[in-house]
Amino acid sequence: MEISKIQRMKCGKGLTLIELLIVIVIVGILAAIAIPMYSNYMIRARRADAKTALEQLRASQEMRRAERGSYETNIVAVKDTWGGPGDVNFRVGDYTITMLATSATFTGTATPNTSRQTPDGPLTIMVDPLNPNGVKAPADKWAK
Repeated sequence: MEISKIQRMKCGKGLTLIELLIVIVIVGILAAIAIPMYSNYMIRARRADAKTALEQLRASQEMRRAERGSYETNIVAVKDTWGGPGDVNFRVGDYTITMLATSATFTGTATPNTSRQTPDGPLTIMVDPLNPNGVKAPADKWAK
């Protein structure tokens, strides 16, 4: 009778400590790979908001130039009259939109305003009558 109890205990189904440690190591390795990839994906996804806002700013300024012959120098007027991007504080997602303009050129900049997006850095678009689609910088961030 005593032998059958010992045999049942040896045949018991369950995990050993070694098996559990192997599973934990595998999960740790997968997490070490997945978390940085996910973080980079989220940075790129939030960057899309900034690119869209700068393109909206460019389109608004081009409408203004087509109708009045010059770019608007006041970002509030671009937003209110020509449909420029952003809320009342010129924020779009994790970025703040700013503009420097003359009657012949303008530069729109999207600057990160949150710590999670700060490592990505600002995006700019510089537009003049010779480059109505704009010169976009940094080029590698606009391409992705």
